[in-house]
Amino acid sequence: MDPSVLTDVLDSVRDFIRTEVVPLEETIDAEDVVPERIVAQCKEMGLYGFTIPEQYGGLGLTASEEVRLAFELGWTTPALRSLFGTNNGIAGHVLLEGGTAEQKAQWLPQLASGEVTASFGLTEADAGSDPSSLTTRAVRDGDSWVINGSKRYITNSPVADVIMVFARTAPDAPGNRGISTFLVPRDTPGLSIGPKDHKMGQFGAWTADVHLDDVRVPADAVVGGEDGVDKGFLTAAKCLAHGRLHLAAVCVGMADRLVHETVEYAKEREQGGKPIARFQLVQGLVADSVTDARAGRGLVLDTARTFDDGSDMVSGPAAAKYFCSEMVGRVADRAVQVHGGAGYMRGVAVERFFRDARLFRIYEGTSQIQQVIIARDALGKAARA
Repeated sequence: MDPSVLTDVLDSVRDFIRTEVVPLEETIDAEDVVPERIVAQCKEMGLYGFTIPEQYGGLGLTASEEVRLAFELGWTTPALRSLFGTNNGIAGHVLLEGGTAEQKAQWLPQLASGEVTASFGLTEADAGSDPSSLTTRAVRDGDSWVINGSKRYITNSPVADVIMVFARTAPDAPGNRGISTFLVPRDTPGLSIGPKDHKMGQFGAWTADVHLDDVRVPADAVVGGEDGVDKGFLTAAKCLAHGRLHLAAVCVGMADRLVHETVEYAKEREQGGKPIARFQLVQGLVADSVTDARAGRGLVLDTARTFDDGSDMVSGPAAAKYFCSEMVGRVADRAVQVHGGAGYMRGVAVERFFRDARLFRIYEGTSQIQQVIIARDALGKAARA
């Protein structure tokens, strides 16, 4: 994207978030819903398709451009980003990485405009970051596939129009092999969505279980067509790597907001007749958080560069997600500590962000999964059986 155009996009998003969304954060948290007018504005601004190529109606941002946008999105409640995160991230990238030309032409313009919301149906009760124990099955029946199984904690499933369902198509294949991805529209008979999950944080971002009971889809519902059969895990791995870089950038944006809230409170809060900003132990907490946030930003920008040039599209995103998701948890904890009792109260931004931040260490690959990816990349064959 032309640098001046990118600057305009970032400026408009920054203004939108700080003037329109931030004042609604407590309402979104309390009512567990993002107002429809905010959703409509996100669609008008092109936020449902910022990673989707321009030929399909998206903004076509590179990774280096995308993370700068994600820094802005992280400034406010993660529920905002979650509205369109799956379209741009793990669900939309299923098509970008593995879809046929026909599948891309049919679905990507609808994802980019926000006409359609997509979900990524990988996680199960006993298969999360490692899908080797995935039990959802798809059996070929003539010109169709019949899918049975259940998915858990699926983001945006209560409002999804299509779900990218990962199912085992070669039951005798070992581990991560023999898995395929299916495009399953919401209105397909046999597909049902469970009640919305009641989570610790990130209210306004909806997740729920997805149940598939003899769901029949045509053969061309396999992402990638016949060439995509049994290749679903490779597609998922690519999608998750991109998503991890994006989430790392969101964590940096959230850390920036937490630093801002911490600094402003320390300047204003008085103890013993003077602002607590004068206390060296408070200064130490602030310094640690500023340093953490800056380190995260530098790591994300460097990782985005190597992602774009193709030199590191696996270990780098894992390291960025690992560091930044852990980092924002530390920054949130310090923010609450500086706020003291006030930081433990509902209605105070740092309390809400403390709850919201905890999920980043879990979804799209836990911190422990990232450690394994990073270590195996560094150690090579010596780390594998």
